[in-house]
Amino acid sequence: MVPEATFTSYYGRPIVKPSPWEADIPTYLFAGGVAAGSSLIAAGADLTGRPTLRRSGRLGAVAALSVSMVALVHDLGKPSRFLNMLRVAKVTSPMSVGTWILTLYGPFAGAVAATEVVAMLPARWRVGPLRLAAVVDRPAGLLAALFAPPVAAYTAVLLADTATPSWHAAYRELPFVFVGSAAAASAGLGLVTSPVGETGPARRFAVGGAALELVMEHRMERSMGITAEPLHRGTAGRWMRAAKALTVAGAAGSLLAGRSRAVAVVSGTALLAGSVCTRFGIFEAGQESAKDPRYTVVPQRERLAAGMPVRSGPAAPRTSHPAT
Repeated sequence: MVPEATFTSYYGRPIVKPSPWEADIPTYLFAGGVAAGSSLIAAGADLTGRPTLRRSGRLGAVAALSVSMVALVHDLGKPSRFLNMLRVAKVTSPMSVGTWILTLYGPFAGAVAATEVVAMLPARWRVGPLRLAAVVDRPAGLLAALFAPPVAAYTAVLLADTATPSWHAAYRELPFVFVGSAAAASAGLGLVTSPVGETGPARRFAVGGAALELVMEHRMERSMGITAEPLHRGTAGRWMRAAKALTVAGAAGSLLAGRSRAVAVVSGTALLAGSVCTRFGIFEAGQESAKDPRYTVVPQRERLAAGMPVRSGPAAPRTSHPAT
C-alpha cells in the first residue's frame, strides 16, 4: 500500500499569492463603515429632533468617506483607476457593484454635510443658491441612509470573493461582522461628539452593533475550520483580542453614558478603536492564511472527502484594488 501523500505544496511555497495590499486597505474598510453608520444615525437624529447628533453624524460621515477614498486612491496609485471602474456596471461583480454603491452614496452624504455647513453660516449669507440647502436637507439625508447599509457590507463581500483562505471561508458571516462593527464605530463617534442628552439612539446603536459583531464573529470562527487559526495567532491574534476587549468595554460603557459625558467619550473612543482593530485583525489574518499552504490544501481535502467541489474561491487578485 502506498501511504497518503503528506506534502502541502512544492517546497512549502504559498499556493495562493498573498495580496499586495498594505495598511491603506484596512483603513479604507474601517472609514467606509464609519461613514455608513454615521449616515444612518444622522438620518434618525434628523427625524427625532437631535440637531447636534445629526450634525456630527453628517459631518462625520463625509469626513470618514473622504479618509476612505483617500486610502483607496492611494492604494490604486491614481484617481483615474477608480474612475475607470465606472465605465461598466456588472451585477455579478462585487467590484463593480461596490464601486457604484460608493458613487451613489457619496453625493448624498456630501450634500447633507454641505447643508450643515450652510446652516452654520450667518443668516445674511444664506442667500441665492444657498437657500436650496433647506430644501434638499432631509431628502438627501434619507437617501444617504438608504445607501449606507450596502456601503457598510459590500467591503466584506469583496474580501470573501478572493481566494485568500481566511477571507473566503468567512463569506457567510463576514458581512454581518462588518455591519456590526460599522454600527458600533459610528455610534462611538456620536457618543464622542454629541451632548449626553441627544445620544440615546447612539447608545442603543452601539449596543446592538457590538452584539451583532461579537455574535457573528464567534459564529464565523466556528464555521471557518482550520482557516480560523490565523485569527488567533501573531499580529492578527493581537488585533482581534484587542478588538473584542475594546468592543465589549465600549458597549458596556455606553449603557452608562447617558449619565456622564466623560463615560460617553471614553466608551465612544473604545468602540472606534475596537472597530479599527477588527478590520486590521481580519486583514492580517487573511494575509497570513495565504502564506501558509495548509490553509488552502486542508479545506480542499476536507471538501473532497465530503464529496464537495474543491474550488476554494476565485482567482487571486491581479491588481491592488480590494474589489478584485
